[in-house]
Amino acid sequence: MPTIAVVGAGIVGLTTAAHIQSLLPQAQVTIIADKFNGDTTSDGAAGLLLPAANFRGPTFDITKDWIAYSYKYYEQLLQENCGVYEISGFMLSSVREEDVKNELMVGVAAEFRPATHQELLQYPGNWKYGSFMTTLLICCRTFLPWLLERIKSRGATVVKRTVQDLKELSGSYDVVVNCSGLQARWLCDDIHVAPIRGQIVKVKAPTVDKFLFGDGPDTYIIPNGDGLVSLGGTCQYNVWEPTVRAHDSVGIKARCSAILPSLQSAPVAWEWAGLRPYRHCVRVEPEWFGSSKVVHNYGHGGYGVTSAPGTARDAARLVLQLVNSHSKL
Repeated sequence: MPTIAVVGAGIVGLTTAAHIQSLLPQAQVTIIADKFNGDTTSDGAAGLLLPAANFRGPTFDITKDWIAYSYKYYEQLLQENCGVYEISGFMLSSVREEDVKNELMVGVAAEFRPATHQELLQYPGNWKYGSFMTTLLICCRTFLPWLLERIKSRGATVVKRTVQDLKELSGSYDVVVNCSGLQARWLCDDIHVAPIRGQIVKVKAPTVDKFLFGDGPDTYIIPNGDGLVSLGGTCQYNVWEPTVRAHDSVGIKARCSAILPSLQSAPVAWEWAGLRPYRHCVRVEPEWFGSSKVVHNYGHGGYGVTSAPGTARDAARLVLQLVNSHSKL
């Protein structure tokens, strides 16, 4: 029976563990992490399946395949009462038509088309360009606990532990899967990993039923399906401060209220700030780490929810290859 350790229990770690269980049902999977569910960075994600147009894996084709697979993976869970919903909305721009285009979503989203002139007139502002899209929303506050319980029900072991060095696990597992996010900077000595500080404001606005992006990816309004709406955001590269900043909250609510004035009076439910694990290219590849076989799966930035199932599938395939190569020795 192969033994597999997955380091990290955010959206990337859990979807990777689930895919390993599906591909290697005989394997003993252990999830090792210092944070779970509400303590993870994934818990604060707005959860809209929509990558930035410049989000990248090794190639454009691989990246689009990740997104397309992730969409299908979540779509199959729509009836599971696990925090996955279908949602529609608009990307708006007063500056550039490129801001409302996204080749990674063409042919992937259930619907993706130019917004009509009348649709642009619905919202205050000098909107010159727009796109309408139907995609998926993954509410991680519901989805992460659901997926963790599903993985445990299939025999996985969960260990709460801080891993300081991947070599600590050497000899204890056949393969170690590194889904450690920002911690990969130290665990792998990977200087390409850096934080992007994100902050959102959750408000009570149950009548808002469409997502809205205004002039790029940093101003967004995303209903969560539970009466709360995520307002964002910030995208502060290499900023290591994970606490909520009052001036960012004021700016976020002002920008969002300019697009949807009803939000001015919406009461704040809670606020969140966290450090997204950015890398210029998401790393999904095997490596010998000391005497251990390691599969890396990290560096998703602010698009872990959007791309995690796709990278998890590829990481699980690499695990299978390593297990098979070991069994032939």
